[in-house]
Amino acid sequence: MTETEATEISTIPATTGTRLLDKRAIITGAGSRASGIGNGRAASILFALEGAKVLLVDSDLNAAEETKSIIVSLKPDANVITMQGNVTDEKSCKEIVTTISNQWGGVDILHNNVGIGMPRSSVVDADMDEWDKVQETNVRSMVLTSRYAIPEMEKSSGGSIINVSSIAALRPRGMTAYSTSKGAVIALTQAMAVDHADQGIRVNCIVPGPVYTPMVYSRGMEPSLRERRKNASLLGIEGNGWDIGATAVFLASDESRYITGVILPVDGGVHIKGPDR
Repeated sequence: MTETEATEISTIPATTGTRLLDKRAIITGAGSRASGIGNGRAASILFALEGAKVLLVDSDLNAAEETKSIIVSLKPDANVITMQGNVTDEKSCKEIVTTISNQWGGVDILHNNVGIGMPRSSVVDADMDEWDKVQETNVRSMVLTSRYAIPEMEKSSGGSIINVSSIAALRPRGMTAYSTSKGAVIALTQAMAVDHADQGIRVNCIVPGPVYTPMVYSRGMEPSLRERRKNASLLGIEGNGWDIGATAVFLASDESRYITGVILPVDGGVHIKGPDR
């Protein structure tokens, strides 16, 4: 565990150890792009600490293994396995679901956390190959993982699917391809909630705001920009990966049994008040 991770682990939310007891969960994007606790890594840790059996999927197997090592350091008897997977590839998505079903007999939770960005551009000047890659990674991936997870959930009389969108879908700011893909995630979530309610499957969407995660700080961020991001929140505090992970735990748990089709911003109120100009 790196110094950065150790510092961030010290701020981990309290857990009961039972909120997801024996639930079988897939988390995509379970690693991290750099040392630290991103959204997927936070969810992975919290799911395991809450008693879930977790399949950690990432395109970078080493990143998934690092997440597993953190989990085991916190809970030596955790039920956690790792897998390298390409969630834009249908065969790989089928293998992901087959792996967890063979290991633990089915699927109860699918946390679709994979996503990428793209340089600022409009429809006039966007590189269309990059545009297609963003749509494929951010939307197609969720379609494919869900395509294979849903039949397994139905065998167990239901389950929970959690998709991750972005505040950029609600308040676009110059990243048109990214905003478009994350808006599609919102529409997909609500359509899936309607399509699969009769199967006992709940589908909800987390909309993260400007949280401070390895995806952000690995690229470098001036302290002044970080402060502006923090102050954009109505609460005047900075969000982090734990905020997103804790929300995922709630939506995965039976505590949210009467919630489906919800688009839940986790952003300190950024979506209802723009920055002061």
